[in-house]
Amino acid sequence: MGSERGQGTVEWVGMLLCVSLLMVGLVAAGVRVPGGDLARTVASRILCAASLADGCGDEPVLIASYGSEVGELVRRHMPTIGFEDGSRAVPIDFRRCRRTGCGDAAQDGLVHRTDGDLPVSAFVHVVDCRADAAGGSEAAGADCSGSRAGFLYIQYWTYYADSATLRGVPIVGDEGYHPDDWEGVQIRIGEDGHADERASSHNGYNYASSARNWGSDAGIDPVKDAAEAVGARAEDGWGPETGILLVSGGSHAGNAIGFEDIHRFTPGRRVHLIPLEPIAAEDHSTFAISPPWLKEVWRDPEASGTG
Repeated sequence: MGSERGQGTVEWVGMLLCVSLLMVGLVAAGVRVPGGDLARTVASRILCAASLADGCGDEPVLIASYGSEVGELVRRHMPTIGFEDGSRAVPIDFRRCRRTGCGDAAQDGLVHRTDGDLPVSAFVHVVDCRADAAGGSEAAGADCSGSRAGFLYIQYWTYYADSATLRGVPIVGDEGYHPDDWEGVQIRIGEDGHADERASSHNGYNYASSARNWGSDAGIDPVKDAAEAVGARAEDGWGPETGILLVSGGSHAGNAIGFEDIHRFTPGRRVHLIPLEPIAAEDHSTFAISPPWLKEVWRDPEASGTG
């Protein structure tokens, strides 16, 4: 009798977990279900209590969206964000704030929430070009051909209320300003587990902060290609994963290495991660620059430009 009662308990917990995963998956996919927010919260707590996720934050939603293996990798590979001294902006969820007033945060130290009490956030897009998943990715519009085959790509997209590349420069300061700014960092994971990283910077992607990136930054391919041909910069901005995203003040252009002193940062584990695919499928927001789902790299994870 005791063993039968134990089996019943296991079966009951198993049923709860199945229902919980289903509810989280429906909510993450954008399906409107009664009490969606409550369903997400309850399901996440059950998953955490059952030790199906390492923490009781956003990982259950990531697992529901991408599966256990990829969801855990998405959480694990989010880099720590280091912000250039003097900056105040942090990446946020554009659905909750599109103004600097609610998107700015403290100027130094550990930063995980804005002055408006919003979490530092990043949106996630996954392109899985590994053998067992490439067919599904290509059916969804991704390019997994050639050198892309066998890799798992994780794109972390960061939204800022505005961009001011020339902020503080006399006379021409306004020339570099535009509302809305989409930047980010991308991780490429090979079949052997080795990971590479690159960060968006103006019109291209960079690895190390350097004046030799100007061809990529300006979107001048012949200059970029020449610099890469002589080893002056990493090819298409890819280099060994550092676990760090360094963000320039004003423009929010990124690098994986290159800043000497960082006094303002957000650990990767404190960045709130949001699956972007369901938002891209349904959101009708307009932006001053192209959102991630309209960029070439959304479908071609090896694209060299940010347009």
